[in-house]
Amino acid sequence: MDRRAFLRGVSTLTIVSTSSSGWLAYDYDLVNPNDGPAYQPWKDWQDHTANSPADAPLAGPLTLVRAAILAASPHNTQPWRFKVSESSIELILDRSRFVGDLDPYLREEAIGMGCALENLLLAAPANGYTATVTLFPAQLTQNTPEAASKFETVARVHLTPVLTPALTPAPRQASDLYRAIPNRHTNRHPYDPQQPLPQAFLDELAHLPHPDEDARIFLFTDPTQRRKIVDISALANQTLYSDPRIESASQSWLRLSRRDVRLHQDGIDIDAFGLSPAMTTLANLLPTSTLRNMVDKGQKEGYAERMFAAPLIGILGVRNRYDRAQCLLAGRLWQRAHLLATARGHAARPCSEAIELIDYERLQNRPPVTLDQLGHITGAPDWQPIFLFLMGHASHTAGPGPRRGVRAVLDA
Repeated sequence: MDRRAFLRGVSTLTIVSTSSSGWLAYDYDLVNPNDGPAYQPWKDWQDHTANSPADAPLAGPLTLVRAAILAASPHNTQPWRFKVSESSIELILDRSRFVGDLDPYLREEAIGMGCALENLLLAAPANGYTATVTLFPAQLTQNTPEAASKFETVARVHLTPVLTPALTPAPRQASDLYRAIPNRHTNRHPYDPQQPLPQAFLDELAHLPHPDEDARIFLFTDPTQRRKIVDISALANQTLYSDPRIESASQSWLRLSRRDVRLHQDGIDIDAFGLSPAMTTLANLLPTSTLRNMVDKGQKEGYAERMFAAPLIGILGVRNRYDRAQCLLAGRLWQRAHLLATARGHAARPCSEAIELIDYERLQNRPPVTLDQLGHITGAPDWQPIFLFLMGHASHTAGPGPRRGVRAVLDA
């Protein structure tokens, strides 16, 4: 949301009585906005006592699932389900949890599944397991109404307890990235263009892809290169949100009241808009219809200015962006990158419009203009752009977004 558009909306409001504003504050949980079931998963992610007695044999694997559900999720759709046994966890894609023509091939949902997989794998050694992964390959296809009702197993993680020679549990190994899991949040606050990221961090980021991973990360700090990416992204943003179907699909994942947050426990809530604390409080007092109008304006106004302020723009590339296994790989890489930024005290967020426009052009049978443009900027057209992100130093820290709890995502 554009803060200037928000202020114009706020200026039209008149709170006529203390009693009515007090009622709104109670209704929208303004006193403790990040409390309640929708935010509890961030707090009890390591709490074994949260298991019911019937879950006792699965206590260890369920702790891994608690880490997985805190992963990055494009548009916070949380498209995952998990089938858990004492020795394995299956990751299942719920094809109904997507954003319509903004993600027609479920590329972003597959990336989200990869993020969840990475969190789960980071949690394994920290909870006494070695983990091996089996992926179930597939090519991404358009998500038709018939396909949207299906569930697909995308990966299975095999778990083996780590034991000493005396057959007792071995010491657990928690990495910096694992410890960063509950603090990783998408930060949409304004970034400081005058505060570059340390070179040591950029070097760490550049070496994140594992040697056996068929993925690359491209980092852009040069203003000329960043401006080219921003211009492409701004045009993509304008093109996408001029389509009423995309506008409607995107808005369907906005949670503009605390009632909606409590009901759905997913999507983008007001606290994630990147407003100052005071403006966030005011936004929670606005009628939903007013907020929707301002979100629409905010998607179109000030986009390039906010994006260019970030001192780092990154692009993840794979060989085939419509190969599901490679989407999972990109998700794992983004999750590591965001956790690394969190561990080092930096802000990060996706900025996906240019990447989404590639899918949109394909869906509309148009020439792959955006794909070619980004390939020219990376200088490696054989590596197809699959994810774009910003990093830097934000004006405020970001809070947690709503999450469905473990019981809501377990498969029978």
